Amino acid sequence: MSADPLHRAGTPQRSTTSPPQGGPGASAIEVRRSARRRRTVSAYREGDRTVVLIPARMSEAEEKRWVNVMLDKLAAQESKQVLGDAELAERAKQLSEQYLDGRARPRSVRWVTNQNTRWGSCTPAEGSIRLSHRLQGMPEYVVDYVLLHELAHLLVPGHGPRFWRLLEAYPRTERAKGYLEGVVAAERLPHVPGARGE
Repeated sequence: MSADPLHRAGTPQRSTTSPPQGGPGASAIEVRRSARRRRTVSAYREGDRTVVLIPARMSEAEEKRWVNVMLDKLAAQESKQVLGDAELAERAKQLSEQYLDGRARPRSVRWVTNQNTRWGSCTPAEGSIRLSHRLQGMPEYVVDYVLLHELAHLLVPGHGPRFWRLLEAYPRTERAKGYLEGVVAAERLPHVPGARGE
């Protein structure tokens, strides 16, 4: 299984979209059939939908079975990536030791659901760090970058040269920033139903 949106075998021959299953938080499912795809089935998340790539010759019954299999695999994969608050605090401690000589020592680190316009925030006076729940399920290096960014704010409040020097040691800073910029740009794109895969 591949969850990589760049891993697309062939041009889709037929694309169908199903309404979300499992309630309002679930994503729509788009099935793309490809004549070039022989045996493999893959799936990935694309914004608010799940795309499942299957061989064109697959029957409707096989399609339905494989969609369910791939949804289960994606859900299992994503659930492994989500850290709880305790694991997030432990990760913050590790990142502080590795990149900030252990100088950033937050008193609390937790996920919050009320941050929809920023990825993270901190209150240096309280030593508290909050990460947006929207980061859950994103690649580990992206979560680490946001966590490290907030840890650096415990040491330097603004975004001046001194602050950015603290983040120079993290090798994936630019890649993580690019990923987050891509997410923001994708959220701003207009959604045109039926425009993809036609």
